[in-house]
Amino acid sequence: MNDLLVMAQIAGRRCAFHAHDVSSVIEVGAITPVPRAPDFIAGITAMRSQALTVIECRRAIGFDPGRWALDHRAVVVTVADYSYALRVDAIEDITSAIGEPGHVPGGFGPEWSRVAAGMIETQAGPALLIDLPTLIAGREPFGAAA
Repeated sequence: MNDLLVMAQIAGRRCAFHAHDVSSVIEVGAITPVPRAPDFIAGITAMRSQALTVIECRRAIGFDPGRWALDHRAVVVTVADYSYALRVDAIEDITSAIGEPGHVPGGFGPEWSRVAAGMIETQAGPALLIDLPTLIAGREPFGAAA
């Protein structure tokens, strides 16, 4: 495997997204809140006249949002014909995968086990390969939020 990966930090962990799933990296402008949306959905923002749902990745995974500083940029992805801006702690670089993803070792916790497609070795070091549909679904079904 020699796939390109976009590397980011989420909740203190190095994470990877397949570069072919990432359409761009943007600076996040104004975010308009969406009433009754789950707390991991920060709202919507615009990118070249296209609406993007803004996902706070730490909250979507199940972590407290206040412990890490957010990057002013977001990773833009499309899942099931909907576009999302994923707010992460930091965007690092683009690098190549070395080998295939393996299982997520114990000790990462149930949050990471749920959203990681596996642990992947990269030229920048090991990273958790993120399963985008699971991350975007958040930790609770839509409509389950109070």
